[in-house]
Amino acid sequence: MKQVFRSKTAYVFGWVWVVFAAANVVDLIVRYSGKPSLVALAVLGALTAVVYVVALRPATVLTEPGLLGRTPLRSTFVPWASVDDVTVSHSINVTHSGGRLLRLWTPMTSARERAKAQRRGAAPVRRGRYQTEPTLTKGEQAAAEVFAGRTHADWVADQITGRAEQARFRKEEPGPARTNWAYDSVAAAVVALALIVAAVVAG
Repeated sequence: MKQVFRSKTAYVFGWVWVVFAAANVVDLIVRYSGKPSLVALAVLGALTAVVYVVALRPATVLTEPGLLGRTPLRSTFVPWASVDDVTVSHSINVTHSGGRLLRLWTPMTSARERAKAQRRGAAPVRRGRYQTEPTLTKGEQAAAEVFAGRTHADWVADQITGRAEQARFRKEEPGPARTNWAYDSVAAAVVALALIVAAVVAG
């Protein structure tokens, strides 16, 4: 089963920007006024390329054969049997292929999110003579303690660890990791550069 994890905030912002940029491009084409329009198109193109590379492209993809980590400029594929260890700090860090490290861009954990997760597992504070907070059952309290301090990144790390353990249980042979340049990011940068050059030449 394929699972894709992204930063929801960045992804939504990215598509909002794409819609905004597309509407402005149509307006600039309809009301074309020479160099000012070309300059505006160049600025929109450059900003859209940055938004695509930083907000829309990064993803952590769990596939049947292995883990695919997409960063702004590269894509790294690691077979499940080659995953050695998974830890979570600000990002998910995957040690693979005998010591190589892959830092996943999504999902990431902020200090604020970690603190919020810690508070979720804390017992309700009693204030005054009467209990104003709902009392948790033993099962609910146990569940809260299990998930105390755990974020979405921790959950994704568990999914990666679980798939790697299953691959080792099936005695799959570790394979080589593959890293490729993100040609889509390069293409976006080339288009943006071409628009900037066109605006400069038109001047």
